Amino acid sequence: MNNEMFMSRLRALGDPTRMSIVECLASACCGRSTEIDDHGGVISPTAGEVCCTVTGATKITSTISHHLHELGSAGIIALERRGRTTICTLVPDALLEVAEQIRLIAQGKENNEC
Repeated sequence: MNNEMFMSRLRALGDPTRMSIVECLASACCGRSTEIDDHGGVISPTAGEVCCTVTGATKITSTISHHLHELGSAGIIALERRGRTTICTLVPDALLEVAEQIRLIAQGKENNEC
């Protein structure tokens, strides 16, 4: 992961609302487990369900929409349009890459420049 992507992901995760969205998706939001569709694909929470869990609003707000797009741009979540619905899926490898980069920094193995 390049430095620009790393910084983009850190900025995205630095916002409390975006972190709540990530936590929501990580725990299969809205109290339902991830479902499998008829074709074996994973059905993840919709943007509306994420909004409901994070803010309590009954339909998606422009603020949550903005946060979802920021997380999507950073590669932390994937957003897929299905008709009028947006499906939100966490990208665990993106979080693992950030964690690994931070681990390397903490151990002094990254950017050993003074």
